[in-house]
Amino acid sequence: MPEYATEALILRTYKLGESDRIVVFLTRDRGKKRGVAKNARQSRRRFGGGLEPMTYGRVAYVERERRDLVFVNYVEPVRSPLAATGDALGYVGYFAELLDECAPEADPNEGLFRLGASTVDALAGGVPVEPLARYFEYWLLRLQGVYRPDPRASSGARAFLEAARTSGPLALAEMAVTRGTLRELETAHRTQLTMLLEKDLRSTRVLREMRK
Repeated sequence: MPEYATEALILRTYKLGESDRIVVFLTRDRGKKRGVAKNARQSRRRFGGGLEPMTYGRVAYVERERRDLVFVNYVEPVRSPLAATGDALGYVGYFAELLDECAPEADPNEGLFRLGASTVDALAGGVPVEPLARYFEYWLLRLQGVYRPDPRASSGARAFLEAARTSGPLALAEMAVTRGTLRELETAHRTQLTMLLEKDLRSTRVLREMRK
């Protein structure tokens, strides 16, 4: 049974039995994986806080012949979105769910992995979360090959997208963008994401509730 240790982003987990968890994670070199983390609900030494969505770290796992699920040996967190504060924490599940929906099983996608990792860096660095969300959506749609520019977009929206195209997410901390522009981009991106995924995400509904 081959064993691997690789950079990964945790996307989500759910309970399995009384003490285990199923972990969905995106690796840099081997795509999205699903695995069993034995005793994850008790073992702080092997997993600690490393199973939170959008945690970036090193994951060691074993692939088992003719099994869809790998065996997750340990997670060593390097950067966590839990360093973010306020509304930013509410977006963590949104970013993770979008990556989970768009990343195919066991098919490496360097672009998606880098987008997720750079988003964690930006969250931990205190980048304003709403511009970061619009940046993330824009690049996710581009990486999926479905992004369509809106010819009716305002000058502010076009300027934001041009900056997003040529800069990393940490640059958003210094970018001036109005709330109206962010709402315009959110509406445009949400329409395209709904067409791509053919459904409304659970995390999108959570974000709507946050704004009430």
